[in-house]
Amino acid sequence: MEPLSSPTTCRIDIEPAEPCAVVIFGASGDLARRKLLPALLQLHQCGALTEPVVLLGAGRTSLSDEGFRRRIAEELGDAPGWPRFAARLFYQRFDYHDPPSFQALADRLARLTADHGVAGNHLFYLAVPPSVTQAVARGLGLAGLHRPGTGGAWARIVVEKPFGVDLSSAQELEDALHQWFDERQIFRIDHYLAKETVQNILVFRFANTIFEPVWNRSYIDYVGILAAEELGVEHRAGYYESAGVIRDMFQNHLMQLLALSAMEPPSLFAADWVQDEKVKVFRSLKPFAENDPAANLVLGQYGPGTMAGRQVAGYRQEPGVAPTSLTPTFAAMRLFIDNWRWRGVPFYLISGKRLPAKITRVVVQFKEVPHSMFRCLIGGRIAANRLVLGIAPQEEIRLTFQAKRPGPAVCTQPVAMRFEYQDRTRLDAYARVLLDCLHGDHMLFWRRDGIETSWAFLDPILTACEECGDRAKRLHCYPAGSWGPEAARPWIEGLLATD
Repeated sequence: MEPLSSPTTCRIDIEPAEPCAVVIFGASGDLARRKLLPALLQLHQCGALTEPVVLLGAGRTSLSDEGFRRRIAEELGDAPGWPRFAARLFYQRFDYHDPPSFQALADRLARLTADHGVAGNHLFYLAVPPSVTQAVARGLGLAGLHRPGTGGAWARIVVEKPFGVDLSSAQELEDALHQWFDERQIFRIDHYLAKETVQNILVFRFANTIFEPVWNRSYIDYVGILAAEELGVEHRAGYYESAGVIRDMFQNHLMQLLALSAMEPPSLFAADWVQDEKVKVFRSLKPFAENDPAANLVLGQYGPGTMAGRQVAGYRQEPGVAPTSLTPTFAAMRLFIDNWRWRGVPFYLISGKRLPAKITRVVVQFKEVPHSMFRCLIGGRIAANRLVLGIAPQEEIRLTFQAKRPGPAVCTQPVAMRFEYQDRTRLDAYARVLLDCLHGDHMLFWRRDGIETSWAFLDPILTACEECGDRAKRLHCYPAGSWGPEAARPWIEGLLATD
């Protein structure tokens, strides 16, 4: 299905940010090198980073400014505009637990912004382990870097997930951040929300009159959200052993996709209005049965298997993983939203590692027609309509419905209308969220009450799973390269039926 030829309705393609200084804590690490600096380079290339701009990396590794530029040049040195971008890069050796380091950072930042004529706008990106997030926030506060500058200048802090490991730790983190920064200064990143296909969910639902009237329990049989990964734990065993799939994927990405799929229409497409409706979804989640979530939850862990024709290790054989680990790498969860729109409609949230393919999608399965006047002609049931919002790797919208097969006989066949995203000129997800941070737009970020409400729902589930006496029996082993445990197969196959 080709897009219509009428002009695109768009406020503006890319609005340049104000001149600013971006400070990246953990600049010598993997996230900064692979994601953040390439994203900033893309913003620089398209003119979204307004001159003058200063990009200051801070990390524990000893590097000079030139040494930092050479290290980043290994990844980006051949990119268009690299020399001009590299001239904006600087580096400061830093110790997260040393208060004088923060004062030295503040002094260096003041000199750089003065030398380059940058206004007092500061963005602090914490690409650091969760264990030091609170220390960095406190150090920034003690050094006075949390205070917005004069003349309308701003100071903002960007925090990467995970946002705690349970409700109490999330609240502790929030209290530490709010001791120095107010809510409008805090940006909690979930890069999933910056994907074009994720942003499209709200536009698809609320900018088209043909879908919203049937987006409810009267017409929808179930909604499925799948985030399947081919990769194993790789080099993240240290983190993953203490997290598991629910903390890693559900509390962040899948809960956001759930909220976007189920929320009520906001009165205005603005950050606070949208965030309010998301929180209402989390508050409406029906609690699992106390002490026994097994009826609505299947947990699994991948064992040895075959991926793309080669043998791969099981989770317990991965480096850094305990040989008796009970950490789940797969979870299938059936949820119910106890409100007027969705009462009785199951939502299936499924995510796992070492599955046959990388697929992220939202599936909306409509109910079958209540009466088939064609039953005497076709001798069988008519397949229900189905909507697939493909997020990765296929970025698409696919609607399946019934039509008459050409020919003299009356036979039905499923046909599909399909729209594919083919624009490769759009911003990378990290570039998009960074630009929104620079603009001060909270639309694509978590708000404190959303984090705490989602944890309040998941906490009892995690407690029941991790503190039960038969935890090992509840963990189903599945071979790497399969679609997860047999116990969850009916649910996941329902989300793959279009393939």
